Amino acid sequence: MQYLRATIIYVLLMTLVVVASNFLVQFPVLGTLFGIKLSDLLTWGAFIYPAAFLVTDLTNRQFGPTVARRVVLAGFVVGVTISFYTSLPRIAMASGTAYLVGQLLDISVFNRLRRQTWWQAPLAGSLFGSMLDTVLFFSLSFAPAFAFLGANDDFAISQAPVLGILATEAPRWISWAIGDFTVKLLVGLVMLLPYGALMSILKPMPPAKAA
Repeated sequence: MQYLRATIIYVLLMTLVVVASNFLVQFPVLGTLFGIKLSDLLTWGAFIYPAAFLVTDLTNRQFGPTVARRVVLAGFVVGVTISFYTSLPRIAMASGTAYLVGQLLDISVFNRLRRQTWWQAPLAGSLFGSMLDTVLFFSLSFAPAFAFLGANDDFAISQAPVLGILATEAPRWISWAIGDFTVKLLVGLVMLLPYGALMSILKPMPPAKAA
């Protein structure tokens, strides 16, 4: 009963993160930083989404990878369902694929490092998971090589100065990806604080029961 109750709580938390991310992705971040116009690169959803890695890591720490994968799968179902109602099919497929693969990589990396210093597993897991998530989402969504998933976005693939300020030009989606990953990295570092604070409360449960 304890496992079922805790699993339901983690599923609800993951669902909340996914729903909030999908909602806040509609709102650009206003302002300028070092000459970079943030609204051209970021939405508030980018600041919420990394919390999904925190939920996954806490689940993995307490119940192990099997339960963590179930929680990730629940978030995947919710995320894809919402995305198909709120965005183009290509974006929805890219979003679901990136989320699922990135979170599963996080679980795998976390599991390999869980016996190391307390911060190494969650930091490395979220770092590599976020990197893969970003590459998959923006490539599948906008790279011309994946046009078979849906029509190309002419604005996304047109050339523009990287981050809007550098002399080097690249498709706009490259700058979007750089901005997105930078935020995920910074928020991932911040997420170490709640993870560390909850370590003494959410202690690992017996592996036999987690299966």
